[in-house]
Order: sequence, then C-alpha cells, then structure tokens
Amino acid sequence: MREIFITDVSLRDGIQSLLATRVRTEDMLETLSLLDKCGFWSLEVWGGATYDVCLRYLKEDPWERLRRFKEVAKNTPLEMLLRGQNVVGYRHYADDVVEEFVKKAYDNGIEVFRIFDALNDTRNMKKSIETAKKVGATVKGVLSYAISPVHTVEYYVKIAGELIDMGIDIISIKDQAGLLSPKNAYDLVSALKSEYPKYPVHLHTQTTADLAEMAQLKGIEAGADMIDTVFYSLSCQTSHPPGETMIYILKEFGYSVRVDAETYKKAGDVFREIRQKYKKFDVLSPYPDVGVLMHQIPGGMITNFINQLKEQNLEDKLEEVLKEVTRVREDLGYPPLVTPTSQIVGTQAFMNVLHGERYKVVTKETKDYVKGLYGRPPAPIKKEVLEKILGDEEPLYDKRPADLLEPELQKIRKEAKEAGAKSEEDILSYALFPVVAKEFFEWREKAQKGELQPYVEEKEEQCVEKAPVEFNITVHGEQYHVQIAGRGEETAGGRTFFIRLDGRLEEVVLQPVREVEIKGGGYEISEGSPVAPKRPRPRDVGDITSPISGKVVNIKVRVGQQVKEGDVLLVVEAMKMENEIHSPVDGVVEEIFVQVGESVNPDEVLIRVKPRIK
Repeated sequence: MREIFITDVSLRDGIQSLLATRVRTEDMLETLSLLDKCGFWSLEVWGGATYDVCLRYLKEDPWERLRRFKEVAKNTPLEMLLRGQNVVGYRHYADDVVEEFVKKAYDNGIEVFRIFDALNDTRNMKKSIETAKKVGATVKGVLSYAISPVHTVEYYVKIAGELIDMGIDIISIKDQAGLLSPKNAYDLVSALKSEYPKYPVHLHTQTTADLAEMAQLKGIEAGADMIDTVFYSLSCQTSHPPGETMIYILKEFGYSVRVDAETYKKAGDVFREIRQKYKKFDVLSPYPDVGVLMHQIPGGMITNFINQLKEQNLEDKLEEVLKEVTRVREDLGYPPLVTPTSQIVGTQAFMNVLHGERYKVVTKETKDYVKGLYGRPPAPIKKEVLEKILGDEEPLYDKRPADLLEPELQKIRKEAKEAGAKSEEDILSYALFPVVAKEFFEWREKAQKGELQPYVEEKEEQCVEKAPVEFNITVHGEQYHVQIAGRGEETAGGRTFFIRLDGRLEEVVLQPVREVEIKGGGYEISEGSPVAPKRPRPRDVGDITSPISGKVVNIKVRVGQQVKEGDVLLVVEAMKMENEIHSPVDGVVEEIFVQVGESVNPDEVLIRVKPRIK
C-alpha cells in the first residue's frame, strides 16, 4: 500500500487565493492548532504574498507571525514559499540578502522551503537552495507550470535535472494557475519518475478551472508522492482541492493517508466562521474560471488584481485587461504567470489599456525583465517589443542576474535603523520593502506608545480636536483600515475626498456639519479648509503627474536641477510595481510638491518643470 503525503496550504495559499491574503494572525491560531493535530507532512503558512501584506495592509510583523505559528504548531514542520532570488519581493535582491533571509526564516521556524523562479531560470534559485541545504532545511525545487509552445515535458525534465544537481530533496510541480490537465499531469509525473526515480514528486495544483482533483489523482497514479490541499472552507474557486475529499478518494483507491480527516474538517468548521469577517475580500465568482486556460492568471493574483483595479476605480476594465495579459505574455516570451512575472505582465497590460497604446508607458519592472535582469525568458521576446522598450540597448540574458548586483545588506543597515528597525529581521524587512517597512516601523512605534487613538484637547475659548490621518475602525465586528489620502473637487453636494479603505482608493463626498482644526500627519484642517496636501492641478506642459494612483517611493531630482525630455523624475509604486515618471520637456525643476512615502492621485501636480525656451 503506497503512502501519499499531504501538505496543507490553507493558511498561506488558501487565504492568498480567496481572501487577498488579508487574514490577520489572530484569526488563524485556533485553526492552526487543529491542523497541527491532523498528521500532515508539513504546513505551508508563510512566504508568498503574506510577508508584504502583513507589513503593507495588516500592520503586522511577518516575523512575529511566524514565531507565533511555531509556538502553536509543535508537531508539524512549517513550510514557506520562497521566490528564489526575489525572496518574498518583486525584484532580484543581492545574494547577501537572500542568504540572510533564508537563515533567519529557518531560525524563526521554517523547516521546509518550496523554492521557485518565475522564469524557471535555475540560476535564480541557486543561492537560496544552497543556503537552505546548508542550514539543514528540506528543499522542494519547483517547476513553475505553464502552457505555451516552449513548456513541454522535455523542458520540465531538463529543469528538474538542473535543480537536482543543485541539491534539492523533492521535485515540486507548481500549477499556480490551475492549468495542469489530468493527461499532462500523468505525462509529466511519469517522465520525472522515469528519469529521476529516487526523488519524490510533489503536486501543487489549484482549482481555478476545476482540473485539480483529476490532475492530482492522475499524477498520483503516475507516481507522485505528495499533494497540496486546503480544508473545505477555503477550497475550490481559485484555491485548492478540499483535503477531506482527496483523503476519502485516495483511501478508496487503496492508498495510505495518515491525515485525520475528522480533525481536518473541524479546522475547516472553525475557519468557515472566520471567513465571514473577511467578506469584503471574498469577491470571486462561485463558478469555475475556465477563462484561465487562455489568460493563465493564477488565483492569488486574480483577487489582488480585482482589488488593485478597484483602487484605481477601473474595475470595469477587468475583461479588457485580461485579454491584454494574454498578448503581453506572448510578446514577452511566454513567462509563467507567477509572482513577480504575473505582476509584471498584469501591470503592463493594465498600462497598455489605460493609455490606449501598447507600451506607451513601460513600468521599470517590464524594462528590467526585457533587459534580462529577472533572468532568461522561456522564449525570445518579440523583436518589435524589444526594440520599442530597449532601443539600442543590448539585453543581458547570458549573465546570472544576481551577479550584476552589489551586496546590499551592510549598506542599508544604518539606514534601516534610522527608519526604525529594531532587529535583524526588521533590517531584512527594510531591505525588501524600504518604504512599506518604514511606514510599518512608524506605525508600530506609535502603537507601542499608545498614540494611534484620537483624543480631544480642550483649550480656553477654543476647541481643538486632534485626530489621526490613518486609523482602524470596527463596524459590526468587521475591522477596516482607513487612511486619508487627499482632496478632490468641491461640488454642489459637498466636498470630495480621497480615502484608502483597506488599501483600496475610494472617492467620497462629505457634507460637513461642523468643522474644527485638525492637525496630524502633515495635513491641517481649519475652519473652511478641506483635507489635502497642497498640490496644484496640472495646467502646463511641465506639470508632472502620475498616470495612476500610487505611492512615491523615489525622487530622482532636486529643485534647480537641469533635466532633459525622457529623464526619470520620480518613481510611483502602484499595483506592487514601480512606475517611472519621465519629464515631457527639457527644462529646470522648479518645484517639488511631494515626498517619498506620500500617496498621490492622477489629478495632482507632483513636480513642476519650467520648460527651456528654444
């Protein structure tokens, strides 16, 4: 009787696929305690998007989450998803960052690393695999599955061989978009087991198009040893097969499965109630997304993609953007759509639709991808796209991308501490997400000092009310994170304001009943004055604006500096990608209206350049 091992991914990929990763640590501990009693081979609870979301939206320390998880799960190894040289971010980091991150993850409780590269460029997985093995962890070397003319069985067998040479313990097939058909699962697993019979094969398949249960069964029939599942209340749609069902099926076919299905269901029962708290993120259709077989966007991206389009008030463009995703992916050499390439392709498709012209605006990440800084594309990039984006510049596909990077960790150590880092783990957070981490450190400092709650200070002959510009509110048991972002136009019906509600940009109209002076966070409200950073509306050719709402992460110029048409003036992060804002004219920087870390809207002047008179 052959034994099949199961990893539960409910508290990582389950929440990422269905609830935009927004579930708080506190709401997972009881469920985790039950999962730990079930007898899983491992529990994947960390990595992927969870790290970024903890800092950016939940105002939680991802390292503290991991330590708390480890305290609860005493019987089962904890696993994480690591993006190779991208770690848990969206760009390549230097080897010293990768090495230190893997060591600290292991020290804080991770025993199994599932390591992948979005392009299946094994050069980008080498350092993390090497480090994980050195500290004594188990490594799943991942094949990122995709459908294209170049992603054949032979292609994946070759990649698996390269990973085995690097020292992996398990060959892992990662079907992040739910594309793996039963036949292809059988053929691929058969080939891998035939070529590398000593290595276990692991299947990670998502249920987006309702192929996953069949693919898992046929994969096991072909020799797969391990599968990923979730409990029933986080299963299906763009998530994973319900583990309770798969255990029942496998036992019927005579396989040995040691997982206690009854306790597994209890964990699902507990989370079924918790899921209700996050219904604002529970936005997916109940029907299978058979369109994924064409656009290939993974489940974890879809929910975040919908929320990001809502942030821009452009959710009506979803279908148009999805069609453009298919075209962009073909242009760029058929990269598998998994972080960060899913964000690169998705955001570029969004930009193409937004501007009504393909590649008129190119994100920094798209340019870096085309240049080869993310690795070697699976197929050649279309010549006309290559020329439009790079011009005469030559791509660097023959070089290992990380070899082009200088060591980073020591250089930013002092800067991170000045920003509020208190530990080595904090320094890593800053290295990965400097702007987001700094905001989190500042928020944490205020929270520890009890300064986040509004208060009223009575003064003689004047009432001054002080209030935060960023706060959490709870309504009927549901918590919302609110941030005042800026002011729009005045209308007859009231004043228009921009607020961010759980990271989503909303435009609201307020009719004030009473106004008082409010100070805080760089804004000031006095009698008759609406909340707004003091940024003018665009009126001249030299008025620089952002094409979309986002956050300033870098300012490249100073007042008085000479600039040329096309020079990068500042960088705005939106939809997890960095967008370089270029000067439309030759001239001199006359005024800068923003600072790093500020949120901006498309109708605001960020920098004013005085055009040179010709």
